[in-house]
Amino acid sequence: MLPILTADEMRAAERQAIEGWGIPSLLLQEHAALGALALLPPGEPLQVLAGPGNNGGDALAMARLARIEGRDVSVWSPFDRPEWHGDAALQARLWKGLGGEIQGAPDPAELMRTWRGWVVDGLFGLGTSRPVDGPAAAWVRALNAARLPVLALDLPSGLDPSSAEVPGEAVRATRTACFGARKVCHGLLPARACCGEITVIPIPLDAVPQARLQVLERPHLQSRDWNAHKGTFGHVAIRAGSLGMSGAAVLAALGALRVGAGLVTVLTEPEVRAEIAAQVPEAMVRAWQGAMPPGIDVLLAGPGGISQVPDWEGPLVADASALKAGEGPRWMERPDTVITPHPGEFARLFSLAIPQQVDERLAQARQVAAGKPGVLILKGAQSIIAGAAQDDLWVNPTGHPGMATGGSGDLLAGMVAGFRAQGLPMRAAAAAAVWFHGAAADLLPGAGLLPRDLASLLPGLLRA
Repeated sequence: MLPILTADEMRAAERQAIEGWGIPSLLLQEHAALGALALLPPGEPLQVLAGPGNNGGDALAMARLARIEGRDVSVWSPFDRPEWHGDAALQARLWKGLGGEIQGAPDPAELMRTWRGWVVDGLFGLGTSRPVDGPAAAWVRALNAARLPVLALDLPSGLDPSSAEVPGEAVRATRTACFGARKVCHGLLPARACCGEITVIPIPLDAVPQARLQVLERPHLQSRDWNAHKGTFGHVAIRAGSLGMSGAAVLAALGALRVGAGLVTVLTEPEVRAEIAAQVPEAMVRAWQGAMPPGIDVLLAGPGGISQVPDWEGPLVADASALKAGEGPRWMERPDTVITPHPGEFARLFSLAIPQQVDERLAQARQVAAGKPGVLILKGAQSIIAGAAQDDLWVNPTGHPGMATGGSGDLLAGMVAGFRAQGLPMRAAAAAAVWFHGAAADLLPGAGLLPRDLASLLPGLLRA
């Protein structure tokens, strides 16, 4: 997992280091400036934009260190009489002590036509919580239009460190020197797109910062014993498929089989049993008789027009199409259960407005999953995983819009069931399925892919 912090979580880590450990805050700033300077090509001239807060202090420290190296460095500010406080005020005095100036310009766009080398964005940082406005906004617009290489200090000016959104004018950086740990804006789109190449600059903290939001990394799966057999890897039952919708059952079965489930039994409507069996001969396909067969390890219910979850007390993957409006809270109270709605289904299940922005999706997922034993996969771009009585949210970075096609969710549900049948806890099974589902898509073009194309790539990804 890759933790991504809010501004408050990062401040808490810094405060602990300063007040609990006793490290001077100025030393944190020096480490940040040194690390950021090391990211730039040697000898390149620098144009440094310094804002009024601690981020401006970082920029002034970097300007001083670059001047000592012998670089050609100029410092600029959008504000007529910038006033710095605390460590930033000391950095301003040190810069001026080297003979440095802090300059302004009435027309930043005209000024930037004369610039060469790299621009260092130190206008706004961790304390940002609202869109850039006033003279700073004009400088940000001019900088983006100039198309010069830009190094953002901690985060591009205009982003809120605690948000995935781009609230207004924001610097489009070539590189970002992220201090201490990644923030939310570094980990999630659309804000992530403004950051360019991100490098985390270590600063001396005496503890690992705690984050309630984490980005999935490639799952680590256990290797198989040399003498394993099909019974070792679990038996998935899939209650799916109806007239005109048999393909959902096929894709769900493929998902479970391709991630390594030992046995798969599809329990379907009698009229489609033969056509499902013809398309996935590796699965057992039986007409639904109204009761679960013995020997099942996990049940997937719902794909392909199935509107009722069978009576079953074991691990359950519930496709949202099988659940009724307002039933979301009920299923989140069921242990060892995962539900897999897309945003529209999510709104129906929990009687909420359809979330339009990433921040809203995160907030709603946290709201419905808080303290609940069930697991939620809120599907979509950057799918969210929540629940299992854990407070943190997991966000998936893999995949692309080409996955937005019918049957993709059925394949994913089968993958969750397949991983759970092999012994992964339900939340871990959900995470593995979501990550590999998107990773398979990342190997294919952006449009025209079919869910069965993803299924064929899964064994290679799992072997890797």
